Amino acid sequence: MNLMLAGLSHKTASVEVRERFAISERRIPEALRRLQAEPEIQEALILSTCNRVEFVVKVREDGDGVEALRRFAGSFYGLEYNEHAPFFYVYYDYEAVRHLFRVASGLDSLVVGEPQVLGQVKKAYALAKGAQTTGSLLDAVFPQAFNVAKRVRTETPVAEAAVSVSSAAVELAEQVLGALRGRTVMIIGAGQMGELAARHLVTKGAATVLVSNRTYAHAVALAEELQGLAIRFNELWEAMTRADIVISSTGCPHCIITRVDMEALMARREQRPLLLVDIAVPRDIEPAVGKIPGCTLVNVDNLQEVAHTNLRQREEATKAAERILSEELAQFHERQETLRVVPTILSLRRRLEEIRQSELARTRDLFGALTPEQEEVLESITQGLVNKILHTPFIELKQASVRPDRAALLGVVRSVFGLEEEHTNAPLAVN
Repeated sequence: MNLMLAGLSHKTASVEVRERFAISERRIPEALRRLQAEPEIQEALILSTCNRVEFVVKVREDGDGVEALRRFAGSFYGLEYNEHAPFFYVYYDYEAVRHLFRVASGLDSLVVGEPQVLGQVKKAYALAKGAQTTGSLLDAVFPQAFNVAKRVRTETPVAEAAVSVSSAAVELAEQVLGALRGRTVMIIGAGQMGELAARHLVTKGAATVLVSNRTYAHAVALAEELQGLAIRFNELWEAMTRADIVISSTGCPHCIITRVDMEALMARREQRPLLLVDIAVPRDIEPAVGKIPGCTLVNVDNLQEVAHTNLRQREEATKAAERILSEELAQFHERQETLRVVPTILSLRRRLEEIRQSELARTRDLFGALTPEQEEVLESITQGLVNKILHTPFIELKQASVRPDRAALLGVVRSVFGLEEEHTNAPLAVN
């Protein structure tokens, strides 16, 4: 076991759990050095975002990465890892590499295909490089992950089409309002679709999130998750004057936003455009609101049409992206396995070079001083012989890198040529 990835994400843990393990960018270098200081750990990288915290480490041959992480969690966080173990996923070797490829490509994101995560992964790698906690293994894995992400984004449309109702709301918001950076979003109700839509809008650059709910405690809880502001329900209309986008999903049996109320609001807003997204069933917003100048109203049916249309595109794009990941993983696997025979190849070349130099010295002793022209001819002939002798063994050794009996074959070569065991800092990496 050499490469281990342990982490938790939006798929396995609530925000309350994730925030316990989150690390600010300022503290990442300290955390990296303390993690690498664990006896089992040789290299370390930490990815900490709002949706995931992952620890990527190279573990010594006889080490236990999980045990090292357990101690680190206790010393750095003051947390008992075993109590949180059910929230963690742990991948080893090539499964860890595949997961990193998927993360960097946006295929494991809350919003599939979102581009921000690649920048976050690159930043995590830069911090690890700056802290000098990477080495041959992580320096092989992460640049490859960046290449995979680039291929996925350039060769597939995986990031182009919204799939869910909530992500379709973002797509429509961009169509209606243009760039979403700096916009204010208001969530009415604390439903899951409203929360997801808000999260998607934040990833697109929305600056402020207002959350209102009849149960104020629910509004506060969601606002904290979204790093927004809770609004009491009786202050709803006052707060709505500040919003650019309103997403309503209360589950109320009747409309809570009527045409009369909205006309009064728009007058106060001086007709500043407002996008209203009604993803409640029954509907929260009177259909007539959509006829008010400056108001654009979309409901769950409109969003589902967008989602349904784009779903087929996304499915095909995701399949294409996964094929790219498989291709890149196979190439990475082949390179890593080939590197396993590098020490034997280097030892064999060194051994034959020693023999060549010894024979050259014996020849000079026999014939005395040679002219420069004779030296050049002798060097050329002997070097040519060595290269010809090495040609077939080198090809066979490289091909043997993926054979199940590789270790036995390397043992035979070392025995036949009297080669000593040699270690290298090349990324021999994963088993």
